[in-house]
Amino acid sequence: MTASSPAARTPPLASRLPTVGTTIFTVMSALATETGAVNLGQGFPDFGCDPALIEAVHQAMQAGHNQYPPMPGIAPLREAMARKMHALYGLACDAGSEIT
Repeated sequence: MTASSPAARTPPLASRLPTVGTTIFTVMSALATETGAVNLGQGFPDFGCDPALIEAVHQAMQAGHNQYPPMPGIAPLREAMARKMHALYGLACDAGSEIT
């Protein structure tokens, strides 16, 4: 490598996270593997996804539903959640102001 080569002119990179150590997720994953425990720390299912869900997601993506929703949420979903809360728990929730 010569002084004029691109690698020689590139300044060294400094870590922006020099004091960040091993994350709890790394620790818990290692412990779960080591002991044969179920890892509930990150969501590593040991089963496949329902084909109906895969198809529903595929159709939603094809229809352009691939962005974050509006900040207040999607009104029909909030309304469905309010109905579900009433059916399950007898709670009357206002979908517009109490479910976000």
